Amino acid sequence: MTSRNTTAARARADETGVTRDAGDWVRLLSFGAVQWPWLLKSLYGGRKADKTALLDRLGLPEDALPHLGSWKADTGLLHRIVDTVLAHKPGTVVELGAGASTLVVAKAMQLAGGGRLVSFDQHGDFVGAVRNWLADHDLTAEVRHAPIIAHNGRWSGLWYDLVGVPDQIDLLLIDGPPWALGPTIREGAQRLFSRVPVGGIVMLDDAARPGERLVAKHWMRDWPQFDWTLMPGIKGTLVGVRRS
Repeated sequence: MTSRNTTAARARADETGVTRDAGDWVRLLSFGAVQWPWLLKSLYGGRKADKTALLDRLGLPEDALPHLGSWKADTGLLHRIVDTVLAHKPGTVVELGAGASTLVVAKAMQLAGGGRLVSFDQHGDFVGAVRNWLADHDLTAEVRHAPIIAHNGRWSGLWYDLVGVPDQIDLLLIDGPPWALGPTIREGAQRLFSRVPVGGIVMLDDAARPGERLVAKHWMRDWPQFDWTLMPGIKGTLVGVRRS
């Protein structure tokens, strides 16, 4: 979740209705102690020149995107997303974690000839704000509220309550939920991998962090149908292309 305005250094807390036990806290604090250098990198959004180049290639005005630090997608990830959309022209894109990337994807898809963008975020108030943000630039997407719930009744089962996910996902962008809800919480995105067709693409942001590295290890083991590559960058991006 990111906003069009400056985002606070701390991610917003979520009310999940689940109480973390001692083991949960030990795991969270242990990961936090190890991955704090990567968390600091998350506060850097990229060079101003890269942001200007991004806006220029999309034909967006200078004020279309906010300062990209403080948990927002960085310019490296956004350029990579644009490259992917323009090269592969996905018919349907699903995004987990709305924000600056939603605007960029919507505009890139418009330039690529159209398509369907479905973006989910856990904060209901933010969903409306993103819709208005897109409308300001004559762009549209299906931005939907997906609260975080405990699918197994425990903290380890926290994941989006997703409703209306397309049957086929040509590009799956994973930039949520925030790590504070669980260092490996984004592993839950694999619930959608069966909807990705041959040639479809999965992209995971923050892939250089220890929690996401563990997620990547599990995906590489459990989903050999994809060719997985860890792309360089400020925060790292894991890219999976379905081959079979």
